[in-house]
Amino acid sequence: MTSTAVSQPVSATPPVDPAEEWSAWCAGRRTALTAPMGNLALVETRWLPAGERPDADAARAGLPGTVAVTALSRTDPVTGEPEHGLRFWDAAAPAIEAFDHVEVFPYDPAWVLEAAFTPVPGARRVPFEHIRDNGGTRDLVVPGDISLTIDGRDYTLSAFDDDGTLLLVFGDPTNGDTTYGAGRFLFVERTADEHRVVLDFNRAFVPPCGFSDQYNCPMPPRQNRLHLAVRAGEKRPVFRDGFAEQH
Repeated sequence: MTSTAVSQPVSATPPVDPAEEWSAWCAGRRTALTAPMGNLALVETRWLPAGERPDADAARAGLPGTVAVTALSRTDPVTGEPEHGLRFWDAAAPAIEAFDHVEVFPYDPAWVLEAAFTPVPGARRVPFEHIRDNGGTRDLVVPGDISLTIDGRDYTLSAFDDDGTLLLVFGDPTNGDTTYGAGRFLFVERTADEHRVVLDFNRAFVPPCGFSDQYNCPMPPRQNRLHLAVRAGEKRPVFRDGFAEQH
């Protein structure tokens, strides 16, 4: 008897549920925030005297086993000279112990927006005020303009280059009310078309300075302040035992 092979249908990859992806992103955020060197673990940023180089190993000597020390540098906004410093991270930091969760808005597909991206040749720099610079600004590289319309209003947003990724620092009317007062961050997703990007505001997040006062975060420039309340993404961190009031 001759057997006839019956071809089996090729199983298609099931469609990805954006809401499930977002839930996984939220879980990943919690893991990152509470990690031994996550935002909640930073307990001290120590800037060194001019000309002194950081020695992380020496600074680490004698400290508890939960503490890690790393070196960092920046350019002094006044003198333009390089500054060096040390950061101290504690896996047993009080903020980690008291952390409960980050409040979030429900997932809303309406806040996934496409935008035009116009690259700007050269290293164009845009001034960003930082939360601990007493009104001073730092110039950050903004490699292109992001243009979109939200609720009938046209915007040209400035996202700066954060180690090869576009980082948008934006403000909206929810700041200080239901979301973190100094604004929120959002990584801009590039597409196959170099002139198109995606802004998924469901993944807007509280900046590092919302979890430790040892960070100096950029604040939204005027062009990144939206008129419409962005009820998507993270709101603010929640701590137990009144820690937020002490933090």
